[in-house]
Amino acid sequence: MAAYLLKTEPSVYSFADLQRDGETIWDGVTNPAAVKNLREMKPGSKLIIYHTGDEKTAMGTAKALSIDPTDPKVPLVRIKVGKAIKAPKNLAQIKASPLFAKSPLVTLGRLSVVPLTDDEYTWLVEG
Repeated sequence: MAAYLLKTEPSVYSFADLQRDGETIWDGVTNPAAVKNLREMKPGSKLIIYHTGDEKTAMGTAKALSIDPTDPKVPLVRIKVGKAIKAPKNLAQIKASPLFAKSPLVTLGRLSVVPLTDDEYTWLVEG
């Protein structure tokens, strides 16, 4: 199953907000490459919620519940909260890991929906 990292500004919608809400529609994505990544998601896709801004840290996990492709601009992706990451990784740690040398997370820093390999996902969650 594919995995993705979803970036969010914590002052707008944080992982704590997702924990409180339980589920949400992931919206606000406008970059064509990020929208393409949303369209490639499947129900059950594993997700990492990543705080941008001053934090720049992978905070927790989530799962894609459904993807409604009927909106011509951006699919409506409903996600469900998972668990907080016990040892959250920040951007400096991510950049220092050879796993991420070619990752769009590092090479395309402004991309808000980033595909992850299984190894990258596992490293972010488990270290």
